[in-house]
Amino acid sequence: MKTSPISGRATSDRPTRSRAATEETSGARRDRARPTAPEPLPHPVVDTHCHLDIADGDWLNTRTAIRAATDVGVTRIVQIGCDLPGARWAVEAAREHGALIAGVALHPNEAPRHAAAGDLEEALAEIEQLAQAHDKVRVIGETGLDHFRHAQSGTGDEGWAAQEESFRRHIDLAKRLDKTLVIHDRDAHDDVLRILDEEGAPDRWVMHCFSGDEVFARRCLDRGAHLSFAGPVTFKNAPGLRRALAVTPVDRILVETDAPYLTPAPYRGRPNASYLMPYTVRAMAEVRGVDLTTLCVAMDANADKVFGGQWGPRTARQG
Repeated sequence: MKTSPISGRATSDRPTRSRAATEETSGARRDRARPTAPEPLPHPVVDTHCHLDIADGDWLNTRTAIRAATDVGVTRIVQIGCDLPGARWAVEAAREHGALIAGVALHPNEAPRHAAAGDLEEALAEIEQLAQAHDKVRVIGETGLDHFRHAQSGTGDEGWAAQEESFRRHIDLAKRLDKTLVIHDRDAHDDVLRILDEEGAPDRWVMHCFSGDEVFARRCLDRGAHLSFAGPVTFKNAPGLRRALAVTPVDRILVETDAPYLTPAPYRGRPNASYLMPYTVRAMAEVRGVDLTTLCVAMDANADKVFGGQWGPRTARQG
């Protein structure tokens, strides 16, 4: 096990990996031009789930990404690391930038890879070290389950067992360290809730990029979840997701980008970034039938509650 998982103090000046490289390997082609900035929001909000370390075509360096987001009212960001390089990067970025806090975990698709390599225990031990490396590491996540990628990976029962074991270990870590648990759930609704019921959910937990309908929303809410909505709530083919948003109490709603993924309409498929989140927020206010400022104020307060209080420069959050 490494004695010091943090190496250096300037990791956030370069990405950890590229989304574009993966798509070029798979043969995918899409427009990677960056969309123009939307009209600023009337009150600050928090991007509760972002991957600033993943490049999509041209990489927005961290300072530029934060500045562009702040200019449109997205003044704070939860930077999520979901593999070991990304988790190390997230901790250093949160150290360096007042607008950021960090989340660290092994993504469910990482667990089978580590299990196959025989170093899952070592990887989980490093995540635990990173979770205690700085007081701005407030999140254990994203962890959870992914039936979709598991079915594609060909890892079989052993890979699924590794996902479940990793998820259980992250739940335990969140509870022991009093951190917020952020859950990735792709085509695994019932199993996610089964494991949460078996292990006992922590005091604060979030369904990241919520992907269910109103029935599943109520099942999560009954267990104390906050639901975080992303770009797909703006997609034409997501009526169930909009019904879920409509039934979620206003004090349980969060918003995120999951950038560089899941860019909201009208720019679906283009590179995403925190500065584009106002498109999602405005669509959410329309679905809810509420005043935009009212929703922004509520979601800003929810983020403070879920992620352990305010962070970032006070002036950045004024008016």
